[in-house]
Amino acid sequence: MRIQWSPLAVDRVGEIADYIAQDNPVAADRWVRSVFARVKQVKDFAKSERHVPEIKRKDIRELIYGNYRIIYRIETRVISILTLRHFKQILPIEDIDSA
Repeated sequence: MRIQWSPLAVDRVGEIADYIAQDNPVAADRWVRSVFARVKQVKDFAKSERHVPEIKRKDIRELIYGNYRIIYRIETRVISILTLRHFKQILPIEDIDSA
């Protein structure tokens, strides 16, 4: 399976990194690299992560990474990274439907 990032997910990573960089640019860079590295591991264990509680679909899962939820969809040959959210944020359904 290959991993495909939605434009929204890439934007969210950038927004979070920009926020972190306000205090520590080195930490922001390290965080971005660690997120991408962690997502690569999803290829091998995509179905082992939990279902998204707000969405009653078996193909939509989430990976908890630190304080963030990485929401993805499992397709036949692709894992689509849909969005990232802080775990305290409500997940807008539009984030899933538009990806």
